[in-house]
Amino acid sequence: MSQLSIPTLHTPRLTLRAPARTDFDACQAMWSHHDVTRFISGRASTGEEVWARLLRYIGHWAVFGYGFWIIEDQATGVLMGETGFGDFHREMEPSFGDTPEMGWVLAPGAHGRGVATEAVGAALAWADTRFAHTGCIIAPANTPSLRVAEKVGYREVQRTSYKGEPTIVFERHAPTTST
Repeated sequence: MSQLSIPTLHTPRLTLRAPARTDFDACQAMWSHHDVTRFISGRASTGEEVWARLLRYIGHWAVFGYGFWIIEDQATGVLMGETGFGDFHREMEPSFGDTPEMGWVLAPGAHGRGVATEAVGAALAWADTRFAHTGCIIAPANTPSLRVAEKVGYREVQRTSYKGEPTIVFERHAPTTST
């Protein structure tokens, strides 16, 4: 099997690395927890759904040259969550079209520690050299993710619904540099 060229990113506390099939058990544990899924699907993910998600992450890198990373604690190697970009063809208005959609999810042990802001910031620094802008969607009740989005520069552009649930659409433009 050929290896995809998935960059590894580092922050002071975290490593963002390529997803691997060996991440399945840790991802399954994370996606089974109510504190993780309550604003995403409202229910624990099945093993089949977690496996499909893991393969989708890897497939994004192969097809688009971007995708999701596994977030690991540098000191312990423990899986802290997932973050990255996708093209999910969501059936919602407005559509993201060709705009990469940012996403993040954290294991319960990472909540409230600044891990999301640190990991999302690293992913966006990588994206800022590749994309003019990115988008994301967040449930209106997901206050922690709304705070992360604001900290990293996302701005609300519309309120809509996705799969019958209220959602907020955000957009972030890459910073421009002057020479």
